[in-house]
Amino acid sequence: MTDPTAALELAALGERFWDDYLEAAPLFATIIGDRRFDDRLPDHSGAARTEQATRFEEIAARARAIDVDGLEPAGQVTRRMLIDEASGAAAAIRTGIDDWTVDPLGGPTVSLLDLVDWQTIERPDQGAELLARWRAVGTYLDQVIEELRRAAADGRVACATPVERTVDVLRSLEEQPPEQWRMAAPAAEALEGWPASAAARFRSDLMTALREIVIPGFRRYLDVLEREIHPQARPPERPGLAHVPGGNDAYRALVRVHTTLDLEPEAIHRTGLEEIARIDAEFVELGGRVLGTRDLPSTLARLRDDPALRFSTSDEVFETAKASLARSTAALTDWFGRIPGAACVVVPIPSHSEAHQTIAYYYWPAMDGSRPGRYYINLYAPETRPRYEAEALAFHESIPGHHLQIAIAQELEGLPAFQRNLGSTAFAEGWGLYTERLSDEMGLYTGDLDRFGILSFDAWRAGRLVVDTGMHALGWSRQQAIEFLTAHTALGENNITNEVDRYIVWPGQALAYKIGQLEILRLRGEAERRLGARFDIKAFHDTVLGSGAVSLPVLGEIVERWLGEDGATGS
Repeated sequence: MTDPTAALELAALGERFWDDYLEAAPLFATIIGDRRFDDRLPDHSGAARTEQATRFEEIAARARAIDVDGLEPAGQVTRRMLIDEASGAAAAIRTGIDDWTVDPLGGPTVSLLDLVDWQTIERPDQGAELLARWRAVGTYLDQVIEELRRAAADGRVACATPVERTVDVLRSLEEQPPEQWRMAAPAAEALEGWPASAAARFRSDLMTALREIVIPGFRRYLDVLEREIHPQARPPERPGLAHVPGGNDAYRALVRVHTTLDLEPEAIHRTGLEEIARIDAEFVELGGRVLGTRDLPSTLARLRDDPALRFSTSDEVFETAKASLARSTAALTDWFGRIPGAACVVVPIPSHSEAHQTIAYYYWPAMDGSRPGRYYINLYAPETRPRYEAEALAFHESIPGHHLQIAIAQELEGLPAFQRNLGSTAFAEGWGLYTERLSDEMGLYTGDLDRFGILSFDAWRAGRLVVDTGMHALGWSRQQAIEFLTAHTALGENNITNEVDRYIVWPGQALAYKIGQLEILRLRGEAERRLGARFDIKAFHDTVLGSGAVSLPVLGEIVERWLGEDGATGS
C-alpha cells in the first residue's frame, strides 16, 4: 500500500541532494544551465570534500530508511537511484584520488578555460558573477596545490606522463599575452544593452583579474608541477592505482561507482580478453572481404597505415560529423517512441586542449532549453583521423547515443532533477556503445568500410576492460597498455596514447562502456526470446530510456517489469 508521506519525504530528499550536488560542482551546474552558482568555483580543500562525502552518505542513509513498499514503482526506482547516486558520489570522494591526480583532459587547464563556452553574460549582474569566478581562480588553484603537496607527503603522487602533458599545456598558456587567453574572451563581447560605463568597467575589471589573479595562479600551478610533483611522479612503468598507497581499495570502490556492480578486477580482465578474441575474428572476416587482407595484423596495419583511409582536412572531419548527425536524426522515429525536443549540434574541441584531448565528447543541453546538446569533435591533425571511425563516433556521441539518452532523460516529466541529469556511467556509456551497432541495424552506415568503425570501437571498449584493470589492479606499465590496444584495435597511435593516459587519470571509468553494453544486449536478447514476434524495438528502447540513467541492477528490474506487464501484451 502506497504512503503519501514516503513519496513526499523522497521528493524532499532528492531535491536536497540535487542542491548539495550542484553546490559542490558549480561548474557542472553552469554547464547544464542552472545559474545559481555562477559566482563560485568548487571548494577543493580536503575539509570541504570530506564534508560533502558526509552529507551524501547521510542522504543515502535516509533514502534507505524510506519504506520501499510505500512508494509507487516509479518512486521505488527514484529511491534506488538516489541511494546509488549519493553513496557513489561519497565513495568517489573517499577514494582520495582527486587529492593527487593531475589531469590534462579535465583538470583546471580545461575546466576553467572552457567556462567561457558555458557562462553567458547578457546582463551586468551576470558579468559580476563571472568576475567573482575569475577572482576566485587563485584561491582554487592554491587549494589544488595544497592537496597535491599533502598527498605527496603521504606517498600518493601522480604518474609522470599526465603531469608532463599538463605542463605542456601550461607552458603554452604562458606564451600567450593576456588578451589572447580564452578567459579574456568575455572582454571582447559586444555587451549589447549594457550601460557604457558598466561595460567599460567590466572589461577593465576582467582583464585586471586575469593579469593579477588568474595568470599568476596558473604560474604557481605550473611551478609546483615542474619543481615538486614531477620529480616525485611515478614513472610510466608504474601508472596504476596498484602502485599508490591504498590504491587497491580505491580501485575496487571506483569499479563499483562506475559499473554499479560488485565485480572483481580479475573477472573484468577475463571478460575483456574474451570480447577481444570475438572481435579479433570479426576483424579478420571483414578485412578479408573488404580489404583483401589475410589476418588480424595485416588488417589492422592496413586500417592504421593507409593514408587513403584518413581525412585530409579538418573541414572533412567536421562535415562528416554533421552529415552523420543529420542522417541519424532523420531515422529516429522508426526506432524510438520518445524523441527529445532539445537539438544537438557539432562543435570543434577548443584549440587550447585539442592536442592532448580525446577524439570526441558530448555536453548536456541546458535544462531551460537555452542551449542545445553539443557533440565536440577533435579536428587536430586530421591526417591521423580515420574516415571509417567517423560515423560510429558521431552515432555514439550524438544520436542515437549520448544526446538522445541525455536529452530524453532531461525531459522526463514527473522525475526529480537529479534523476533527469545524473546517473550511472555504465548506463550512459553502455547505451552509447550499444547504439554503435544499433546504428547499423538502422541503416545509418555508408558502407562496409565504415563498419570497421564498429569493430574498432568495440575492440577499443573491450580493450579498456583489459588495460584499465591491467594498469590499476595487475601492475601493467603504460607501454603494455599501449601495445595491447595497438595489437587489437585500429586506433591511431596518437589516439591510443591519449586514451591510455585518460585511463591513468580516470581509474575505473573506462570499464563502464563494455559492461553497460553487454547488459543492455543481454536484456534485449532476453526480451526478444520471451516475446518472440511480439517484441517491439521501439517499446524496448522507450522502456530502457524511460527512467533516467539508472544502475544496471535497476535497469534489469525495469525491463523485467515491462516484460511482465506491457511487454507481455506486446504494447
